[in-house]
Amino acid sequence: MWLVLAFCSAALLGLYDVCKKTSLQANPVIPVLTLNTLFCTLIFLPMIIGSALGCISQGALLYVPHLDAAAHGLILLKALLVLSSWMLGYIGIKYLPITIVGPINATRPVMVLIGAVLIFGERLNLWQWAGVAVAILSFFLLSKTGRKEGIRFGHNKWIACIVLAAVLGAMSGLYDKHLLAPADAGGVGLDKMAVQSWYNLYQLILMTLVLLLYWIPRRDRETPFSWRWTIIGISVALSAADFLYFYALSMPDAMISIVSMVRRASVLVSFVIGAIVFREHHLKAKAVDLALVLLSMILLAIGSQA
Repeated sequence: MWLVLAFCSAALLGLYDVCKKTSLQANPVIPVLTLNTLFCTLIFLPMIIGSALGCISQGALLYVPHLDAAAHGLILLKALLVLSSWMLGYIGIKYLPITIVGPINATRPVMVLIGAVLIFGERLNLWQWAGVAVAILSFFLLSKTGRKEGIRFGHNKWIACIVLAAVLGAMSGLYDKHLLAPADAGGVGLDKMAVQSWYNLYQLILMTLVLLLYWIPRRDRETPFSWRWTIIGISVALSAADFLYFYALSMPDAMISIVSMVRRASVLVSFVIGAIVFREHHLKAKAVDLALVLLSMILLAIGSQA
């Protein structure tokens, strides 16, 4: 069941990337990201309030349990981690082709797998090492394809933003497993709805501070903001994708390395729509790079089941 949820989450993440790219075209990053956190919070705030008032009964799917101060501190740390990843990711996808960004983001499972080895003591077998090697090869070939569009991976700050966002995203994935895993499995055992609801609220608070203290005083020197309906699409697709993701991770037999890998299949959705809607170039070469990324995920999946 958790694998099916991971695939559904992947499809929604692909739509999320497309909405994000559309919303950020000729638009400043900070207001778009702030609105994203606002709409995500508005989706989950009724669940926090309804649970506190007893309107949502304990044990219901959307029930948000009471948390102590220590748990809130852990969720605040997640909010900082995710928001940092989002900020860098938004900046990168604004200036780079989505058919470049997608395959780079799809290498996150390799980072998560390495983190799982270092933190959770998981061991790589031959299939998994092969998956890591193919992912590294795909990244190298993608850098060669990027040069055709004037993008030099080693000297491009937008590429650096996407790579760093991917690293922080991988760290967030590992942290999620720690937050949601039961105490007898070495985790904290927090409720999935509590984590998703409160970290969205904390992100809104943080982004509101950034908007008020940084962007508004400088807005005359920034690109003017224009409303797009796809901004709501960002929040809806992301909230639904994360809900399915947390639900999958909360299941006792869920493997963070597999869930993270499957979620990267979202690159198929964003790649195809990016090719059609944004009319990006050098698609044949990028398709080869993407095929290698998918091959690396298949190898990782085989290795994880071996």
